Amino acid sequence: MPPQFTTPPPLEPGSRIAVVAPSRPIDESRRNRACQRLRETFGLEPVIFETARRDWEWLRDNSRARAEDIVDAFEDPSIDGVIAVTGGDDQIRVLKHLDPERLTANPTRFYGFSDNDNLRLFLWNHGIVSYGATLHPTLILDPEIHPYTERYLRRAFFDDALGVVEPAPEWTDRWFDFDTGEPREWYENPGRTWHGDERVSGTLWGGCFSIVKWHLQTDRYLPTPDELDGAILALETSEDVPLPREVGYTLRSMGERGLLQRFDGLVMGRPQTYSPELEWEPPADYGEQLREAVLSVLSEYNPEATAVFDVEFGHADPSVPLPLGAKATLDPTAEEIHVE
Repeated sequence: MPPQFTTPPPLEPGSRIAVVAPSRPIDESRRNRACQRLRETFGLEPVIFETARRDWEWLRDNSRARAEDIVDAFEDPSIDGVIAVTGGDDQIRVLKHLDPERLTANPTRFYGFSDNDNLRLFLWNHGIVSYGATLHPTLILDPEIHPYTERYLRRAFFDDALGVVEPAPEWTDRWFDFDTGEPREWYENPGRTWHGDERVSGTLWGGCFSIVKWHLQTDRYLPTPDELDGAILALETSEDVPLPREVGYTLRSMGERGLLQRFDGLVMGRPQTYSPELEWEPPADYGEQLREAVLSVLSEYNPEATAVFDVEFGHADPSVPLPLGAKATLDPTAEEIHVE
C-alpha cells in the first residue's frame, strides 16, 4: 500500500512563500515579473532564498547548499509554501543531501515540476503531497496568466483539494517571446481520449517522464512495489519530446520489473511537441503515436488499467498543478478526473 500522505496546510492571502532554486536559476527580471504576479494576482508575499539569487555555475557546484535551502524553507515557521523558480536537468544530485526527518517534521506545500519532480518523488516516498508549478514558466508566460492556469493554481495555493480537473477550452505548446511580449498562438482543444471503462481511484505517482526514467535507472529513490499497488501513474513528456517508442520501451521495462502492473490507472499529459533546441521534428500525429505506444504496452502488462490521454498537466499550456501523493479518481463513464 502507498504510504500515508499528509497534505500540507493551504496558504492564505498574505502568506509568505519561499522562492528557491533547487534546479537552475532564472534572471532577476523574470524572477521579479513572476514575484509581482504572486503578489498582485494571488496576494502572496514571496521571500527570495539564497539559491534563487545565485547563478548556474554556483548552483551546479553546490548541490548540498541547494538541499539545505529547501530544508531551511520547510523549517522556517514564517513560511507557508515553497516554490521553485524553474526546472533544469540535474536535481537528482540534490536528493542525497536532503534530511527527510527535517522535511516530514515540517510539512510545507511545495510547488515545482519538470526537474523538480525529483524532489516531488522524494517527498512522495516520505508521505508529503506536492504540487506541479514553478515561477517559470507557470507564472511568467503571456501578457497575462491564463485564466485556466490561474484557476487551478489558486486551488493549489488556497484549497484543500483541486477537485474536478476540467478540460481547457484551448491549448498551446508555442514558445513565448519575452522580447516582444506578443501573445502566443492557441489551438482549440480536441479533447481527451479515454481507455477502459472501470472507475478507479488511487494515489498519484510519477511526473515528468525523463525524471521518472532517471529514478528507474538509479533505483535509489523508488518506492517498494507494494507501495505502488492501486496507484495512478501520471506521466508527461516535457519539451524533450521523446520518441514514442522510447516511452514504450521504458513502460515495457517497468512491466518486466513488475511495476507497471501495480497501477490501477494512467494519466498522460498533453505532449509538448515544440522546442527551439529540439534535434528532430516531431510528426503532426506525435500525440497519436505516443498514445498508441503506451496502449500497446498496457495491453500486454496491465490490460485492465483505465487510462486518459491529453490531460492538462505538464509542459504544454494551460496546465493544472497536479499534486503527487493526492488521491485521484478516473471516471471514464463521466469522462471526469477528480483530485482530492
